[in-house]
This record gives sequence, structure tokens and C-alpha cells, in this order.
Amino acid sequence: MPAIGVLALQGDVREHVRMLREAGATATAVRRSAELDAVDALVVPGGESTTMWKLAETFDLLEPLRMRIKEGMPAYGSCAGMIMLADRIEDGVAGQQTIGGIDMVVRRNAFGRQVHSFESDLDFAGERVHAIFIRAPWVESVGADVEVLGRCEPGDRIVAVRQGPLLATSFHPELTGDVRVHRYFVDMVREL
Repeated sequence: MPAIGVLALQGDVREHVRMLREAGATATAVRRSAELDAVDALVVPGGESTTMWKLAETFDLLEPLRMRIKEGMPAYGSCAGMIMLADRIEDGVAGQQTIGGIDMVVRRNAFGRQVHSFESDLDFAGERVHAIFIRAPWVESVGADVEVLGRCEPGDRIVAVRQGPLLATSFHPELTGDVRVHRYFVDMVREL
């Protein structure tokens, strides 16, 4: 079983750990560099991307995260995690940094504020899934090596992507009870 960490600085940590275990992985919280070194892959959960960035800097994790991603560690980011895995962001706070790795531009809070959160069914990698969007980003554009795995209305917006060992969704599959997105990621980790 692959050992997959969940970045535990802020966000839906417990929910991702539960879904990863249901998908057949060993899952553990990652708060320190030594814990990051002990995992095969990482989930960057939903939460608040500016808070995650600041806490990653405070706990001296931002550079180790960037290095592991650059070295090819598989990672999956949901919602704020998608923002953290983007090479470029729109509507970020002044000076906001990301881990990077996926050649895409992501717009923070693109679907609107908390009151505009919604649920929708959409196609993800050829399967129909129920998606929960909470102050969700969308992908404005992707590079040539990025595969679009899912789109959503309104506007046929890109909401799921993959580039090599990196996966990102703007929705929260960990809140649905449907393990298929996490199983897709666990299978990616096994294949790499």
C-alpha cells in the first residue's frame, strides 16, 4: 500500500485521510519536513490557500514541498490545494506564493463567496461524480502538458486537471463519501 500524507496545516485533513484509507492507501498527517520525507505522495486539502501558504512558510515546509514536487512526488490538491499546486494564480493576496508544479493559471474564489457554494454532477476522467464547490477556484488556462479531466457549468469551466504525477480538483470529493477521485489518485501513485 502506498504511504500518502495529507498536508495537515489547515483544511479537510481527517476527511482526506479517511477517503485515502478507503481507497487502499496508508494515510497520515504531514506537519513537519521529516513527516513529508516519510511519504510516497501527498494530498494538499481544501481550506484557505493564503493560510496554508503562510503556515507552510512558518513551519519551514514550503521549500521542502517544492523540492519533493520538483523531484516527482505525486500530489493531489483539492480546492485550496489546487491553488497551492498551480504555477500561477489570479486574485491572490499581495505576494501570495504557491508550491507550484502544474502549468496552469487558477483564479481564487472564482465561483464566488461562501454563499455561492454549490453542488453539481460532472464528468471526472470519464466517470460521472457528484462535486461540492465551496468558495472554489477554477482553472483559467493550462499548458500543453496538462490534461483536463473535468469541466463544470456555468461556463464550461475547467475544474479538474492532471499533469504527470500531479492531480488537482477545484471541488471537494472528500466531503461526498464517493471514493472514486481518491482511488484515481491512489492508482496514479501505484502506477508511478
